Amino acid sequence: MESIAKARKICHLLLRFLAFGATLSAVIVMATSHEKASVLVFQVEAKYTNTPAFKYFVIANSVVTVYGFLILFLPPESLLWRLAAATDLVFTMLLVSSISAALAIAQVGKKGNSHAAWLPICNSVPKFCNQVTGALVVGAIALIIYMLLLLNSIHRVLDPVIFRKC
Repeated sequence: MESIAKARKICHLLLRFLAFGATLSAVIVMATSHEKASVLVFQVEAKYTNTPAFKYFVIANSVVTVYGFLILFLPPESLLWRLAAATDLVFTMLLVSSISAALAIAQVGKKGNSHAAWLPICNSVPKFCNQVTGALVVGAIALIIYMLLLLNSIHRVLDPVIFRKC
């Protein structure tokens, strides 16, 4: 029984480390996305700071990265672990909203919007679009890991309550 508990703790710590790495990677890839191009006679500069949704993505992932780093050093015996389920829920929802916003803007950048007469830009700045796509993929991986951590945190909080009642 003790080896199972130890394996669970190691798996949980590994997931937390992977989540930290994924959010940090998403921030770095999105924050370094930048490309200049000439379209007809105009100079176009594409960078993540031009779009509020991409800024939100970077800020949200940065906040979650800091949280992920700090929680790695939280002692397992700490009473703050009871709050981990609630904070995991908050940060998972923060990731969901940031990825949703960034995906919506990325879709417009890739396909355009004929009803609003917005032209796609990815043909003009493919490096920028590829980096944004990479950041969104890594962000989605981080979101999946945080969903697993959320389920694990809920299980850790509810497990003693359930077994006390039996």
